Amino acid sequence: MVWTTAAHRHPGAIEWSCKSTTFGRAVHMAIVTIGLDLAKNVFQIHGVDETGRAVLRRQLRRADVDAFFRALPSCLVGMEACGSAHHWARQISAQGHDVRLIAPTRVKAYVQRGKKNDANDAAAIAEAITRPHMTFVPVKTEESQGVLILHRTREMLVRQRTMLINALRSHLAEFGIVAAQGWSKAKELIAGLDDAAIPEMAHAALRQVAEQIDECGKHVDVLEKQIVVWHRTNESSRNLATIASAASTCTHCG
Repeated sequence: MVWTTAAHRHPGAIEWSCKSTTFGRAVHMAIVTIGLDLAKNVFQIHGVDETGRAVLRRQLRRADVDAFFRALPSCLVGMEACGSAHHWARQISAQGHDVRLIAPTRVKAYVQRGKKNDANDAAAIAEAITRPHMTFVPVKTEESQGVLILHRTREMLVRQRTMLINALRSHLAEFGIVAAQGWSKAKELIAGLDDAAIPEMAHAALRQVAEQIDECGKHVDVLEKQIVVWHRTNESSRNLATIASAASTCTHCG
């Protein structure tokens, strides 16, 4: 069976000619909507025509995605807003397609009950994307994702630092050494670690924990400086900060 593109019948439609060597005839179909189920290596395509009839179901390897959509006239493409979705949305949009991202929870209602697999997920996406009241997830730019990663990395390091501090507190408490809550008090705890009356083995282990806490703190400081620099150069971020400041002032005035 060979798939070839043909002239589309109306704007936004994708017409394919499927020549079957088995039946010796050609079947013409116009694809207007595609549901794309993302994966690490093998993606699932579900294409429907203007009547909502499924006319294309196939798997697509990751390396072939760009070429596949580059060969197609513009159509509506839907994907779940999951890992790598924003990347593929940008890539496919660059080929001239109208790409929409849908929250996975919104797609779930359209999956056939008891038949969850890649093919049915792609079909559910193709169905959900055409619903008149469906809400979509905005596609992030590379800059937006870069800033998001900056914030998430900082949050991750802060969580790791908190986990390490809690471990240090817990271990020292076993020897009767305690300190009040708070990052400043934790610093005092670390500073007095060398003079703590604890076994040498425990001291060696907790010194490594203290060093990890210090390293996390340094990385957090670097990321926070980068966030401040970005904030000062980004108009939208500055405007949001102004709104937040005004809201805080109004709250205190009230």
